[in-house]
Amino acid sequence: MKNFTLYLVILVFLFVSKVLGQETFESKAKKIANKIEKVTKEEKAILKEEVEAVNVQLSEGKITQEQADKRKKELSEARAIIIEEKVTLAQNELNDLVQQKVDGKIKEQDSIKKGKIVIYWDKNDKNKKSRDSIHGEKRTTSQFVFAMGLNNMMADGKLQDSNYGFMSSHFYEWGFTYNSRLMKTDNLLHAKYGLSLMYNNIRPTDNRSFVVNGDQTVLQTNAINLDESRFRNVYIVLPLHLEFDFSKPQVSNGKTYFRTHKSFRFGIGGYAGINVKSKQILKYDQDDLDYKTTIKGDYNVNNFIYGLSSYIGYKALSLYAKYDLNPLFQDNPVKENNISLGLRFDLN
Repeated sequence: MKNFTLYLVILVFLFVSKVLGQETFESKAKKIANKIEKVTKEEKAILKEEVEAVNVQLSEGKITQEQADKRKKELSEARAIIIEEKVTLAQNELNDLVQQKVDGKIKEQDSIKKGKIVIYWDKNDKNKKSRDSIHGEKRTTSQFVFAMGLNNMMADGKLQDSNYGFMSSHFYEWGFTYNSRLMKTDNLLHAKYGLSLMYNNIRPTDNRSFVVNGDQTVLQTNAINLDESRFRNVYIVLPLHLEFDFSKPQVSNGKTYFRTHKSFRFGIGGYAGINVKSKQILKYDQDDLDYKTTIKGDYNVNNFIYGLSSYIGYKALSLYAKYDLNPLFQDNPVKENNISLGLRFDLN
């Protein structure tokens, strides 16, 4: 389900990119999306064959129902790990592609007419383009985004800092955005939208870690003394903000050029996306040896995420806050919602 939704999110992003005319970038990203879809279909087909083989053994009386259920669970977990590893590789390719776009290694098409690409090689035209880039920016620009800071949980309007370390729980986010000026002759209002990878970490206090109890996920005290207990969730999200940019326009040769990220900025909006990974990391010492255990699973975490976010700052640096409107866990009696506060960098 998560992998299918990931593919759907990428397709939505590709549609937005196509509307903006990012054909070169689109073709590369589409290959990655196709790769994710192919991996998911192939591994699920293999899993189906393996499960059918187990059913045959069960019908022939070679194994018991309990043994069959156990074997199916093992096969499912093994295939899930393989899918996750292959999808992670594809995600890394997507991150590299985004970085190439930010670095300007993937060029935009200069013009499209009747389905044909027209590239202008005239030296004077190139010089004019260079002069224009000095004076101002296009109506739609792109930025690389990186954010980090403190992360915690809210329940019934109260911060759960007694359950999770206040200074030791962190979030990280990186991705890229498009910034489109909404009015032709005014620089104040902008639509800011893009694609981000979010890491939300919480660290339980009092030597506790998460355990799954049926359809609920609860904190439980460990029998051994833990050096570290960390619960991480990774999301791919589509953020959308209305940005107020107070950068003043520049006038040159009687023409007005608008710039962005040159003064105070304020943005308000939200985000929506999917959970692509949940895991718990435990570190402890035993018999003078250091151990690190990583446990992956769904932990009854909501597959989808949506929330509100806002930022205020000067030039590229902003104070950034976000709050999940849906709880972290699906069926826990106490609804805990993720909240984050930190710094955000929007780099043109």
